[in-house]
Amino acid sequence: MLIVHVFVHVKPECIEAFREASAENARNSVLEPGIARFDVIQQADDPSRFVLVEVYRTAEAPAAHKETAHYARWRDAVAEMMAEPRYSVKYASVFPPDSGW
Repeated sequence: MLIVHVFVHVKPECIEAFREASAENARNSVLEPGIARFDVIQQADDPSRFVLVEVYRTAEAPAAHKETAHYARWRDAVAEMMAEPRYSVKYASVFPPDSGW
C-alpha cells in the first residue's frame, strides 16, 4: 500500500468550489481498481486548508489515477483556486500487519 497526503491551501473565495470539485473527483477515484481509499478532509481551524488522503493498492496506481478523465477535470478546475502550490508526502503503511510492511 502507498498512502499519499496532498496538502492544499485554497483561496478563501474558492473554498466551496474546491470542495465540490474535490468531492466529485473522490467519488470517481474510489471506483478505480488501484485505489483502496480516497478522502478529502478540511482543516477545522482553517477551512481554506485541505488534505487529500489517497491510499493506493500498488506503486503503479498513482500514475494510472493521473491518467483518468476525472483527475484531469479536477486538476484543471482547481488550478486557479490554489493560494499556493499543492504538495504531497508519500507514506508506507505500518499497520495493519498485512499492509506489506
